[in-house]
Amino acid sequence: MKALVYHGPRNVTIDKVPDAKIEKPTDVVVKITTTNICGSDLHMYEGRTNVENGKILGHENLGEVIEVGNAVETVKKGDYVCLPFNVACGFCENCERGLTGACLTVNPGTAGGAYGFAGMGPWSGGQAELLRVPYADFNCLQLPPDGKDKQDDYVMLADIFPTGWHATRLAGLTPGDSIVIYGAGPVGLILNPAVEPVQTGAGNAATGPLG
Repeated sequence: MKALVYHGPRNVTIDKVPDAKIEKPTDVVVKITTTNICGSDLHMYEGRTNVENGKILGHENLGEVIEVGNAVETVKKGDYVCLPFNVACGFCENCERGLTGACLTVNPGTAGGAYGFAGMGPWSGGQAELLRVPYADFNCLQLPPDGKDKQDDYVMLADIFPTGWHATRLAGLTPGDSIVIYGAGPVGLILNPAVEPVQTGAGNAATGPLG
């Protein structure tokens, strides 16, 4: 398969690599049809992380399930699925508390895993033709029948939309609150698409009511 591979700071290429495949009974293989480039990918691209050479990048992924492990119960071949950026088992202490970003299973020696990201475990990313998804019943968000036709919308559920939504929950914001978001890239702007960015000396900022 072809995939976007990291070879060092500011050096990524589309290479021919071994196909992703089922490695455990709880895996599925997804044919990637839509993927985003995250702003945090720039940390790796610009050499500001410990990402290893040869890593396949990409953690905002969506596609069609083409192979299913024999222990997978709910995900079916032909399903269109969106894949949240963090890889999680669904059954460890942290996952059962809802802290899936700090899963204790998928990244031995530390907490938390993600597709194609520095320090987040052995998982290959989805800027590739195929992606192995572990613990598929937990990690695959099965899309409704219009999933194939609305991929550009549903792929936002992989990272960018829930990141902004989660930030508002952590901040305790409620409808009608007035807020200011500094350094507002796409995640900041997605909090309120009606807000116009304002150029400031410190970078971009967005201001306005949350509603």
